[in-house]
Amino acid sequence: MRAALVLALAIASQFAAGAAQAGRSCEQKPPQAVSVQRAMTLAQHTAAALDASGAQVVVLARAGQDLSKYGLAWSHLGLAYKDGTRWRVVHKLNACGSARADVYRQGLGEFFLDDLHEYKAGVVVPDPAVQAKLLPVLRDNTQALRLHTSAYSMVAYPWAQRYQQSNQWAIETLAMAQSADAAGFSRERAQAWLKFSGYEPTTLRLGAFTRLGARATAANIAFDDHPNEKRFSDRIETVTVDSVFTWLNRSGLGGPVQVIR
Repeated sequence: MRAALVLALAIASQFAAGAAQAGRSCEQKPPQAVSVQRAMTLAQHTAAALDASGAQVVVLARAGQDLSKYGLAWSHLGLAYKDGTRWRVVHKLNACGSARADVYRQGLGEFFLDDLHEYKAGVVVPDPAVQAKLLPVLRDNTQALRLHTSAYSMVAYPWAQRYQQSNQWAIETLAMAQSADAAGFSRERAQAWLKFSGYEPTTLRLGAFTRLGARATAANIAFDDHPNEKRFSDRIETVTVDSVFTWLNRSGLGGPVQVIR
């Protein structure tokens, strides 16, 4: 597991060439100067806002894809932490066109680099007690990877362990960090904690034609981990940024969403 994260760090600089993506387009194209400039400006504004918040850990989101037809504002989240004078983001990324994913550690500039649908950031500051438990987990490669499952589906069922999508890794890792027994923690236990804490996934209404088309054309989309009674009634539950933000605020684990542009 540790080797997987080390490898991910080594290739992080390849993101601009489309080496790994989540919540944004996988189209292979060189970054445009204006896109890089806008991403760096957003990163600067985000860093200033995070510094001003006094937080050590935040839940950070980007709008890489237009998901408005599903009623969603955000496409992908990571867990950002203060590392000396700079901010680092730990998040899971799917290799384009594949059913595999890895966990990466990036700077804010890389996190927002190129091809965003909208240049804005969503930030939720967790409760100080939640931050204090998350910080050492995010700093440690082994801990950050403890619940990572490389098998990836963009619409992974929140209460199964066959696949794991990016936002799911983030909240399961957050759940693990709250336990005094992280060494013996499992994804099943993390999901039980999330249920107990009131997390509710987003339900997408996807008809059979849409599901079959997506499964046939994209290796990173699977529905076979969803219960039949939900899948065949066109109810696909999955972890979205919007549902995570709503849950954090409703449960008292985090504050309201701050939008940065």
